[in-house]
Amino acid sequence: MGEFRKRALRLLGMTAALTLLVAPTSAVAQETQKAPVTVPSLTNWSAEQGSYEYGRGARLVADSPVERRVADTLADDLREAGHGTVPVVRGGARTGDIVIDVQASRTALGAEGYELHAGKRLSVTGATETGAFYGTRTVLQLLAQGDRIPAGRTVDVPRYKERGVGVCACYVHISLPWLENLVREMAYNKLNQLLVELKVKSDAHPEANTWGYYTKDEIRQLVALGDKYHVEIIPEINSPGHMDPWIENRPDLQLTDSDGNKQPARLDVTRQAAFDYYTSLMDEYAQVFTARSWHMGADEYMLGSDYSKYPQMLKYAQEKYGSGATPQDAYIDFINRVQAYAAGKGKKLRIWNDGLTGANTVPVAAGTTVEHWLNVAVKPSQIVAQGYPLMNAAYSLYLVRGGFHSDTKSLYDQSWDPRSFEGEKLTSSKGITGAKISLWPDNGRGETENEVAVELWPALRHIAQATWGDPHPDATYAEFTVRGTAVGHAPGWRDLTRLPVAEGTYTFQSGGRSFQAQVQRTAEGYATVRSADGCLEVRGGKLTLNVPLQPGVEATWEICDAQNTLQRWELQPAAGGFRLVNTITQMAVSPADDGRLLQYPPDQHTPAVWYPTAS
Repeated sequence: MGEFRKRALRLLGMTAALTLLVAPTSAVAQETQKAPVTVPSLTNWSAEQGSYEYGRGARLVADSPVERRVADTLADDLREAGHGTVPVVRGGARTGDIVIDVQASRTALGAEGYELHAGKRLSVTGATETGAFYGTRTVLQLLAQGDRIPAGRTVDVPRYKERGVGVCACYVHISLPWLENLVREMAYNKLNQLLVELKVKSDAHPEANTWGYYTKDEIRQLVALGDKYHVEIIPEINSPGHMDPWIENRPDLQLTDSDGNKQPARLDVTRQAAFDYYTSLMDEYAQVFTARSWHMGADEYMLGSDYSKYPQMLKYAQEKYGSGATPQDAYIDFINRVQAYAAGKGKKLRIWNDGLTGANTVPVAAGTTVEHWLNVAVKPSQIVAQGYPLMNAAYSLYLVRGGFHSDTKSLYDQSWDPRSFEGEKLTSSKGITGAKISLWPDNGRGETENEVAVELWPALRHIAQATWGDPHPDATYAEFTVRGTAVGHAPGWRDLTRLPVAEGTYTFQSGGRSFQAQVQRTAEGYATVRSADGCLEVRGGKLTLNVPLQPGVEATWEICDAQNTLQRWELQPAAGGFRLVNTITQMAVSPADDGRLLQYPPDQHTPAVWYPTAS
């Protein structure tokens, strides 16, 4: 082979090799231009050369007390997520460190925005503690996908100030571990409001303490977690309708129709005693809730009825507002009196929209936030035009136990955003505070908590995306769901589907009572307890939302039915054994003196501890 030809071939080989080197490098360069995967997606991303590497020598650098609070929470979460114990130090950041910085002068970041810069160090900057905290949620999501974060910078600011989840733990009792999981997931996805309709056990009104309530210590525990994770937990006592959990034993406060029939779900808004009763409950809730808002519901007051059946309403309204007043003015008057009471305590009022029918002459007090869920005569555009803060709580965003489920895929494909209300889509986001998804237990036994969770997580991530940034960051819903898979669950999230004992046959003993039964895991992670006589089930007593919620109701052996959620049980570890808790009623069963198994709330009757031995 001639020397010229050899040199030519060598040159061609070098060119080919150079081509092979250049092509992957270009592909990598293109890849680094893409924003790292997060939920919500990053508002913008400016790629830089290199990457941040999280390693064993990483420290959290935080100087001020505010910065250290953020860093301490991040350190806890890094440990929970399996990233080791990371020290929190002051000053002198070095390669590999994570720097937390709060600069009040960075006003463009707003109350919740942040800047994240990844290079040799990783820095999170917010104008406020909350903004810096949200930056650390992004850090955790990125580290959940590996210890290498591509170098770059983002300034990430939410579009809406209210990004929420509403939970009706009304009538039924939703377990505290489930609610704590929800708070952690909300914060991880940058949601900031948990609106809960629930009953706190009352010291002032013991006659109202029907199950399922929460003790004040339980609420303090939940609120403390919310405070740590910047999730405002806003309480609701629905009024003046849906008051039966509170006044079923107070006929003196119930609205009475013209035939003398008491309405146990309706508070008589014309009576001062009713207002005093309601505000005394607000005062009790203030002992455990720290939220800056109070939700009074105010929905469906005259559902299935007519004001004409209650002449005292018109009489009250006309005596107070003149001959032109309507019966609905008495209802609005009650709302406004509660609003004034809440304002006197430094709290803002929230109500549902469906009572705003336009039949009133007295306006709702200015500043009251209206949560729009139902298409009625007064449209969202009118509410905004009248100056009321408006939250989108559309029924299309509901998850109802045993009923309607939000079609998250369809909403994503439509590029749904908080301007899309029931019955009207607004062209501007002005006046809209944000949006929330809602969980409702219309059929309390229709689904278990773990089944609800399966439907909840996609809906939660979607509402987080739609309220924080671009409602359609990926071309398809399938691609969007990949984001949720990539970032996983929040640090500290507990898998509530794990059965703490192996499947098999056991002899359960508690005190002098024993029974033999087979424990089998259900598909969603609870247990059936099956004996020769059938499956253990709670039944009997008064049903509320299709659930036997009365304390003292017996658990008996019934024909096994895989679809019957009242036959599903939790084995909760306690004192070396287990409490046997019905997954729907959330009450533990204990043996009575006559050997029967009876359910009770844990604060009314110390739950039996059962010690199972393999048979």
